Formats: sequence, C-alpha cells, structure tokens
Amino acid sequence: MSRITTTRRAAIAAAITLAALGPAAALAQAKLKVAGVYTVPFEQQWVSRLHKALKAAEARGEIEYKASENVANADYERVMREYATGGNQLIIGESFAVEAAARKVAKDFPKVAFLMGSSGKPQAPNFSVFDNYIQEPAYLTGMIAGGMTKTNRIGMVGGFPIPEVNRLMHAFMAGAKETNPKVEFTVTFINSWFDPPKAKEAAFAMVDKGADILYAERFGVSDAAKEKGKLAIGNVINTQDKYPDTVVASALWNMEPTIDLAIRNVKEGKFKAEDYGQYSMMKHKGSELAPLGTFEKKVPAELVAKVKAKEKDILAGKFTVKVDDSQPKSTAK
Repeated sequence: MSRITTTRRAAIAAAITLAALGPAAALAQAKLKVAGVYTVPFEQQWVSRLHKALKAAEARGEIEYKASENVANADYERVMREYATGGNQLIIGESFAVEAAARKVAKDFPKVAFLMGSSGKPQAPNFSVFDNYIQEPAYLTGMIAGGMTKTNRIGMVGGFPIPEVNRLMHAFMAGAKETNPKVEFTVTFINSWFDPPKAKEAAFAMVDKGADILYAERFGVSDAAKEKGKLAIGNVINTQDKYPDTVVASALWNMEPTIDLAIRNVKEGKFKAEDYGQYSMMKHKGSELAPLGTFEKKVPAELVAKVKAKEKDILAGKFTVKVDDSQPKSTAK
C-alpha cells in the first residue's frame, strides 16, 4: 500500500469533516463571490467607501470581488442581472435612482444576497439596505466650523437634496449653531453626484457673499476654498492630505462594519432582508471625526475640548444627534 503523507492525511480528514458539516460549512470555507454596481466613479466620495471596504475584504482573501463603475441608470438592471446570473452570491451598490429596477432583480434572484444603499425599507427575503448615517461626526465638524468662522457665514454645497445629504447638512448646521449662535448658512444643490466644476462655481459664489468656511459635500468645493484662501469641512472621506491648509476637519464614513457583517452573514447562511444603517454610526465604528492633523494647533484648545466632550457624550449615549431628512434652507440674507 502506498504511504499517505501527513499533509495528505490531514487534507482528507478536513474534506470528510467539511462534507459532514454540509453545504453551509463548505460555503463558509470558500471565497465568497461579490459584485459591486456603481453609477459613479470609484473615486466618488460615497462609492469610494464601499469600494475600499470590499477591496480590504478581497485583500484578506475572504472574497472574490468584481465591480462596475459609471453604470448609467438605464443599464443598471442589466448589469445587476449579469452579476446575479454569473454566480455572485452578494451584490452591493447604490439603488437610489434605480430603486424599482434593483428590487425587481432581487425578486428574480431570491438566493442571491443584495445589500443596497437605499432610502427605502428592506425587501424580504434577500434585499437589505444601508445608508450613510454619519450625522454624529457631521455634527462635530459643524461645531468646529462654528467656532472657526470669522464672518459668521458658512457656504454649503450639496449634490441632490435627498435624505442621505440633507441629514448630514442639518447635523452640521446644528453643530455650528451650538458653538456659534450667530452663524448663517448659504445652501446650494448642484443636482449632480459628480460635477466638480459646477460645485466649484457654486462655492465661489458663496465666498463672494462672505462665506469663509465651505462645507464640501461634493468634490470641487475644497478646490474653490483653496483658491480663495478659505477653509473647508470634508464629508464622507478625508482629503486633508490633498488640501493641508484648507480642510480643517472631516466626518468620515467607514463601511467596513457594514460590509464585513454582510459578508459574514452570507457565508454563515444568515443573510436576510434587514436595515444595516445603524452600522454606520459611531458606536459601531461606522463613522468618526477625522484627526485634525495639520489643523491640530490651529483649532483653539477650548473648541477642541468642547468637541471632545460632545464626542464622548455621543458614544456614551448621553447625546443624540437629530436625524432631519428634510431639505435644508439658506438662512443668510
């Protein structure tokens, strides 16, 4: 009889054990096939956070990851279907403008898990939703902006006035009001998710009206602030490395807690239709106030102390940042 090596014997034993445990265990051992479908470039703030978390899971060897960027709304359903029929077990994307089509695809593929950015509710059995509930660090950046403005005027440039944008703007405004009751806001929406030149022009107009701090919900705003020698507050991502003298603070969105949980649930056969939105909150490490970095010594110590105290209260559950999804209005005359 030919000799079986120790390594070979261990491999046979592992295979027998896996077979005995059944398909759920086999799925847990295999690399999960995951697809991303995005209507904007990978670099766009919102999608970049999903892409980063998924690339990290890929780097750890947990998943096989494929993704399509810049998918037109009219093509979204077709691309989703291609990924679903291609053997992907988890499909992730942002379905806001293609809600009906995305939900229709999920109905047609009940065994595929879908995790989509959505203002709507989960759809049984396999359509889960998430959202950027990062209003807590947005409030903290507002506190910093309110304490840093010299003109008491802040300009705010957003993409579209949808709940995901509105709630962050309202939180920011409330934070600014806490540290500076005199502050006034000019609010503009450019009706695009990715048009840096348009956002830049909107920001220039605000500076002309006296704004010395700009809330950069979109790309292009920090460029305007830099050119005009004004300050900017970042949102979703931290761009201070590109604007070291401009971006004071940023509210960071970390998608890792949401993505990692969804991957684990699919692997363990526990994925169901639910709302993953809560995992974007600070207590789950789904969001945070970015380090002040280059502005550490430029932000007054008294203001930093106030922000740290508020952050502590948020994490302890002593202070809740209000979620207001209504469209914010300008208050500046």
